[in-house]
Amino acid sequence: MKENLFEIGAKFEDTWSSDNKEKPAKNKTIEVKAPEQHQLYFAKEKRRGKVVTIVKPFHLEKQELQTLLKTLKKKLGTGGTAKEDSLEFQGEISEILRGYLEELGYRFKK
Repeated sequence: MKENLFEIGAKFEDTWSSDNKEKPAKNKTIEVKAPEQHQLYFAKEKRRGKVVTIVKPFHLEKQELQTLLKTLKKKLGTGGTAKEDSLEFQGEISEILRGYLEELGYRFKK
């Protein structure tokens, strides 16, 4: 029971701890593969009435995936983004994209 019955609120001696400040580090190990060992496939989605071409799964480091994205965006002249193990491009460009990726040595599922 409390010493003072009319005491309201927390005591200043009590400490407040917040567990949501620290996020656990993601130690996701990525198995990096050579372009010849990839088995890529295409997926198409519609977002806000527009077609998005998705190529996945890439087994590359994040930095390598970003540089690949940058070169492909320059060649294709479209926008795109890299997400986890996939590349997303604006528009329906799967045939052209397949040609560029095959030139770089990547393989596709049949």
